[in-house]
Amino acid sequence: MTAIRKSMARKVDAILFDKDGTLFDFHATWSGWAADIIRDLSGGEAATMARIASEIGFDLAVGQFRPESPMIAGTNREGAECVARALPGRDVDEIEHLLMLSAAEAAPAPAVPLAELLGDFMADGLALGVMTNDTEYGARRHLEHAGIETCFTFVAGFDSGHGAKPQPGPLLAFARQTGLAPERIVMVGDSTHDLRAGRAAGMQTVGVLTGTSLADELWPLADAVLPDIGHLPAWVAA
Repeated sequence: MTAIRKSMARKVDAILFDKDGTLFDFHATWSGWAADIIRDLSGGEAATMARIASEIGFDLAVGQFRPESPMIAGTNREGAECVARALPGRDVDEIEHLLMLSAAEAAPAPAVPLAELLGDFMADGLALGVMTNDTEYGARRHLEHAGIETCFTFVAGFDSGHGAKPQPGPLLAFARQTGLAPERIVMVGDSTHDLRAGRAAGMQTVGVLTGTSLADELWPLADAVLPDIGHLPAWVAA
């Protein structure tokens, strides 16, 4: 009876997380990786480095992605296409494969202590999933690296066969797997892609500020905007 009352009182019965900028701090995870990949692909040649950086929206002087970077919410394929424009003669499929393998080995920087937070959600009976526009291979590698892969019953990338955000397909695949109505699920992410997908799927939406988007960008699409996912338990229980 207590468990039933608790379920009825909370806002949702499942949480679908974005990965980069949500579970993991975006800049802490990806800025160093991007600088390295630009250097490696260009052979250190300054003009080529500048072309790659321009195409992927990376500020070489600051050492960070610009907020408008297509790499932030785009798929691995879209990132490869950006890089390929700066490297005439290089095969986009080859670049895509290289980016997948390299990105999968990037050390993810947790936005908050994840194991305890996710463990508490699981203990409360919440179903947990991850949907990212990264590859599924990369997502699983990062979750494994952080020691949290077993917390999730659903892990999907843009290449998992459900589509990519901001389309609702992968979110609805999670709803089908859990057997829950979409309105009992919250999509949590740091970008408008995440929140648009959540709205299109009929889910609740929460934005977090551990990516590159500002609160003012997220609020029109969000039921709440939180500093990070560490604030989710209070929101879920409210």
